[in-house]
Amino acid sequence: MPKPKSMSVSILRNVFHPSDFSPASEVAFAHALKAALIAKADLTILHVSSDQGANWMDFPGVRSTLERWGLLPKNSPRAAVLKLGINVKKIVAKHSDPVRSVLTYLNTHTTDLIVLATDQHAGRVRWLDKSVAEPVARKSRQMTLFIPKGVDGFVSAGDGSVSLKSILIPVASSPPAQPAIQAAARIVYRLNSPTGLFTILHVGEEEEMPTVGCPQLTGWQWKKTTRKGEVINVILQTAREISADLIVMSTDGRNGFLDALRGTHSERVLHGSPCPLLAVPTSGFVASALQAESD
Repeated sequence: MPKPKSMSVSILRNVFHPSDFSPASEVAFAHALKAALIAKADLTILHVSSDQGANWMDFPGVRSTLERWGLLPKNSPRAAVLKLGINVKKIVAKHSDPVRSVLTYLNTHTTDLIVLATDQHAGRVRWLDKSVAEPVARKSRQMTLFIPKGVDGFVSAGDGSVSLKSILIPVASSPPAQPAIQAAARIVYRLNSPTGLFTILHVGEEEEMPTVGCPQLTGWQWKKTTRKGEVINVILQTAREISADLIVMSTDGRNGFLDALRGTHSERVLHGSPCPLLAVPTSGFVASALQAESD
């Protein structure tokens, strides 16, 4: 795959993974660790406990995972992780409200990517409950990768291999679609995925599809399609039809964290998504860097 100069430069310096130590969080951890590895970024894992009773042994094992992935020899010392170009911090926060603790961290630490598991039970994403979504939205503007509960994702927790061949990018006139396009292309390039298909989907009239630039990557093709119908149903149906490994959507940065998501297309897509969803705010450092790639 050719090496576009802009994509060879990392725009992820800090990856943040809130974990509740659930099986779903283990899947999200694998994606967070992979992201940190390819970007040579810092990785912070935060667990919130009401009584601070969490054991350090409960945290996902970074060294054991890297050993399982064949990146470190068995029984490697802690310093071996640093030699891979990443620095891992594990934090236990004592608080009765995990979201407030996450907000406190985000308010005082630079973060470029948040990776977290979501619970789609009863039609509600736990981290995005109304009581917490709005304050989070006001406090941060980070790109976020959601891993729905029960979804394996595109990074194998077993061996760290990547299975990314089909990416769906829903677009509309607003918010701007280009940051999502650039983010999808960058992911493919950085993960060194050899072949696949980007599907750009517009729900509505063909003449209303926004004009976007499509970076050329060897082995990958771009397909633009227009469909009519209820937006969320069409997006989810298309994701299933093309066996999407990832959905990438731009979100309106005016409201910060994932456009508050609650009640928006992004949250509703996330609720029924058969695969991970990457939400890309259209403002902030990462969005600006992604936009610059297309200029």
